[in-house]
Amino acid sequence: MRQVFQGVGRGLRVLGQLVLAFMVVTICYDAIMRYVFTAPTSWSLEINTFLIIFVALLTAADAQRSDSHIRITFFSDMAGAGGRRVIRALIGLIGALFCAIMAWRGFLLAWQAWEYGERVSSGFGTPMVLPYGLLPVGFGMLAVQFLLDALDAAFWPDRRGERDEIQNI
Repeated sequence: MRQVFQGVGRGLRVLGQLVLAFMVVTICYDAIMRYVFTAPTSWSLEINTFLIIFVALLTAADAQRSDSHIRITFFSDMAGAGGRRVIRALIGLIGALFCAIMAWRGFLLAWQAWEYGERVSSGFGTPMVLPYGLLPVGFGMLAVQFLLDALDAAFWPDRRGERDEIQNI
């Protein structure tokens, strides 16, 4: 099951990279249209605003899995191996709890947007259920990854220990 979850996370990372490349192209296109031809697009800002949410949320679980997030290690560097395990487990549990709450609230927000047919008040008129729907998916996956991190720290201490030692050099 863990392999399936991590495979989905890796797939979303690749999709996030493609979305980021698309964003670069569309933003450059809009800038050229705006400043060279004095004919800005009406869709670029709206689409790229929602795509940045996609990139930030749906790739977060894979970034957490690969330990790519920025972190402050002042206290964990002073702790021994057992202390680092406890800190990693606590961070995993607190992160999972926070992300689960965010996923639940995001689900309620998306449900309400779908129920009331909310749309962006622009020419493109994006249904708000689409960007709001990214919240429960992204935070839900991140909650699962934090929970896996907490379980790894509690029961399989060597699973992330090698990366900790490399980063402390």
